[in-house]
Amino acid sequence: MQLRVRHETVYRYDDAATMIVQALRLWPAANPAQRVGPWQVRVDGRPIAPSTEDGFGNPVATHAIDRDVHCARVLVEGLVETEDRSGVHGAPVEWLPPAFYLARTALTAASEAIIAFAGPACGEGGDLERLHRLMLAVRERVDYLPKLTDAETPAADAFAAGAGVCQDHAHVLIAAARSLGFPARYVSGYLCPLDDSPAASHAWAEVFVSGLGWAGFDAANRQSPNARYVRIACGRDYRDAAPLRGVRLGGRVETMHVEVAVSAGAGSAQ
Repeated sequence: MQLRVRHETVYRYDDAATMIVQALRLWPAANPAQRVGPWQVRVDGRPIAPSTEDGFGNPVATHAIDRDVHCARVLVEGLVETEDRSGVHGAPVEWLPPAFYLARTALTAASEAIIAFAGPACGEGGDLERLHRLMLAVRERVDYLPKLTDAETPAADAFAAGAGVCQDHAHVLIAAARSLGFPARYVSGYLCPLDDSPAASHAWAEVFVSGLGWAGFDAANRQSPNARYVRIACGRDYRDAAPLRGVRLGGRVETMHVEVAVSAGAGSAQ
């Protein structure tokens, strides 16, 4: 499937920011499920290319704006050819071993409630079967309700509230999987909608399954990633894989406007 992505982020400041420094993780890497076509990232109209890979293997660039800033614009436009591999990312050569992703983080620490939930939710059977049951159980336990959480909400808080968005579903699933001894990580990317609903940046989890490698689980949509997904970055949690993270001087009041469009190109299988 040919997917076209357009992702625009506009920052505005009532009082000028005097410096902005951002790390960008906005470039998809080729893998067995996706081939990357033309892809460009611009900051205020200036093309930016990744300068290195971070420790998780994500293409990354850092940019700075050293002047008074009332408005800054980041625009991503690109094309990716995808195929459905049932969410299986496999076991590519990576800098970090799967066991690294057993470590808890502030956003993925498993509370006593998550630990008590995880075992019965998985049940018995093979690892893949158990993880699919866990994914569905997380979605049943954590309803999809926007604006109740944010990107910095810990998994334990979202689980206790019983509500959140895709980031929360991913964090809760990661926390639960790790509590059972499965290496698990956070993935950021895009999802092409099936209908006229608005597209958005998306997040899901990958869990390492012995004999299979990394396999994706999108608890928010109760499915494994398919050809409608574009994989961008991964890490231990949202902070490691966030598309945009940065710091600034000044600009006391910041507003951010995001528009995402993901569409299937002509000739793509529906």
